[in-house]
Amino acid sequence: MKIALVAQNATPLHPRAGSGPDRDDIGLSELTRKLAGQGHQVTVYAQKNLADVPDQAELHAGVRVEHIDAGPVAATEPGDADLLERVPAFSGPLRSLWESDRPDVVHALAWTSGLAALAAARDLGIPVVQEFSSLSVAERRAAAGQSGAVKADGASAARIRLEPAIGRSATAVVATNSAEVSDLADLGVHRSSIRVVPWGVDTDLFTPEGPAAKRNGRPRLLTRADLTQRKSLETLFRALTKVPGAELLVVGGPAEADLAKDDNYVKLAKFAATLGITDRVIFTGAVEYASMPPLLRSADLVISTCQYEPSGTTSLQAMACGTPVIAPPVGGHVDAVVDGTTGIIIPPDRPALLAQRIRQLLAHPMLIEAYGVAAVDRVRSRYSWERIAGETLAVYDRVTAHAA
Repeated sequence: MKIALVAQNATPLHPRAGSGPDRDDIGLSELTRKLAGQGHQVTVYAQKNLADVPDQAELHAGVRVEHIDAGPVAATEPGDADLLERVPAFSGPLRSLWESDRPDVVHALAWTSGLAALAAARDLGIPVVQEFSSLSVAERRAAAGQSGAVKADGASAARIRLEPAIGRSATAVVATNSAEVSDLADLGVHRSSIRVVPWGVDTDLFTPEGPAAKRNGRPRLLTRADLTQRKSLETLFRALTKVPGAELLVVGGPAEADLAKDDNYVKLAKFAATLGITDRVIFTGAVEYASMPPLLRSADLVISTCQYEPSGTTSLQAMACGTPVIAPPVGGHVDAVVDGTTGIIIPPDRPALLAQRIRQLLAHPMLIEAYGVAAVDRVRSRYSWERIAGETLAVYDRVTAHAA
């Protein structure tokens, strides 16, 4: 099968790790490698967002990358507004390429990629699979929970308007978690065209076996978060005040050397100081992808207090390393974390309850170990890239059979 994977904002030759299919070039690389490993021919079409990338390159055996010149390369990473503006310049070359070398199926990652793919495939009879990875309605709901009313700029307003049309126009839509299915149905996408295929985990890298980061004798909690999510982190800081002796590693934000210049870090550090927990909160700054397994193995528990997490990537990586997770029932956590088996699900914004659950688990190391064993088994059986590739191919087979 010839598979065209459209990821406008991807940089597969210079991988970035993020929180979902549209932001995680490492995951994109893993998915395409597994698809090619099953004998399929895969081409990734990305906008030329970096000046030094070639027009064409081989990512893996059987996986080609085509960088499409959609205008001058920006000095900073393009946002939604820039990507939307360049959709016509991106989709035009796509159509020309597909007219001369027609793929069997097109898989678009994120909404602007979907716009480009649908425009390029129009009247060519090519089925288009759309994967949003994150929906505007869900992001706005979470943002409202963080800071109240949310105003939409031009690109956001266009996204709100266009996502339902893209979902209804695609041959099939892949949801990364079961909660997304309801949002897609509310947007008018037929449930019969929706399939849940989560984002996967590299179960060769994220394993219980291997080195762990050094500890200092204290119980260790770990969270990975964008430092802009201050309300969620403040909830976790308040919980920490009721877990005496434990330390919290906050992974994320700018590089450690640049933290002092980051406004969100400064505000969070001041908040920790007002709670009297400065000596127990360690901000690591950004951590490289390959350095995450030792950190995750060193933690007793990984905690998420996010308002929205479509893929639950960090929680899945922690579970793959044998570290139980405490998380709210949002996004990917709803499917990934089995409450009372691989971790704990608790409502958001409940610092006292969160602290109680943390204390209960820290007081029972054997329970933590049992959760960890179950967590590893769940990730390996449900979230390995081998399985995700198989489920993705099942979607392709379905839409190509329907098109035929």
